[in-house]
Amino acid sequence: MNELILELTEISPSELFGHQNSNINLLKKYYPKLKIVARGNRLTVFGDEEMLEEFDKKFSMLMDHFVKYNKLDENVIERILTSESSAEYETPEGSGEVLVHGVGGKQVKAITVNQRRLVDLMRKNDMVFAVGPAGTGKTYTGVALAVKALKEKQVKRIILTRPAVEAGENLGFLPGDLKEKLDPYMQPLYDALRDMIPHEKLESYIEKGVVQIAPMAFMRGRTLDNAFVILDEAQNTTHAQMKMFLTRMGKNAKFMITGDPGQIDLPRRVISGLKEALLVLKDVKGVGMIYLDDKDVIRHRLVKEVIAAYKAIENVE
Repeated sequence: MNELILELTEISPSELFGHQNSNINLLKKYYPKLKIVARGNRLTVFGDEEMLEEFDKKFSMLMDHFVKYNKLDENVIERILTSESSAEYETPEGSGEVLVHGVGGKQVKAITVNQRRLVDLMRKNDMVFAVGPAGTGKTYTGVALAVKALKEKQVKRIILTRPAVEAGENLGFLPGDLKEKLDPYMQPLYDALRDMIPHEKLESYIEKGVVQIAPMAFMRGRTLDNAFVILDEAQNTTHAQMKMFLTRMGKNAKFMITGDPGQIDLPRRVISGLKEALLVLKDVKGVGMIYLDDKDVIRHRLVKEVIAAYKAIENVE
């Protein structure tokens, strides 16, 4: 059995190894055929020579990232371990740009490569489709870009919309008036905004119509000028709804359409307006498209595993 000894000279072992060696345990999960022993400022790894070479390369990438950003969490480790080179997990120069300083001084940034590409696409195009599974930061990044555009006076208002399609529940049986019935559908949009705009200011914006959160039906007949418009959960639009929405675009408008084609709640035999639009508009100049994947998941690490598990059974069917 071959042996690889890695000395940590300029890095604190406790920070690199994680709380109760959590980062080392994650490495062991990814390399079950290797024996990994962490003691003091030394990591000793036993196993097959070829596997040790790969481990050495990945560990160097982990250390480089830690030295650069002074941070290493589960999501970063998994992105590095599943990438062939730093280009796949590190964003380009300027990736540290803060999109918005949120409530309590929270810095909102594009974290993953694809989120950064989404930001770049939005700069270069007036209409962008951001497609990917749950937890990849599509909506959150979009809301950050919208708030940034509003703060910098690039637009006069933010319009956030979703199709009110029940995910297995019946809207008619919910208590309250139309707004109270629809608010649960809009909650993720409210949540993102509350992270980035102080409560009183957000309430004032909503009251004055500077920020509008409404179901798609409210878009009909309108021309959306000087606005950053986000259509969320677009996989649940029909052909007619998507066409209606896209043709609302007015002067000095930015349109961002987000969705997950794997979570369609439409009735059977109804074609998703998102899937159709991605095909119809793929060659149209000025329309950008970005496909995020499980490497972009920034929620709990289990979300990534849930996506992978469901992908496996859906591919079998």
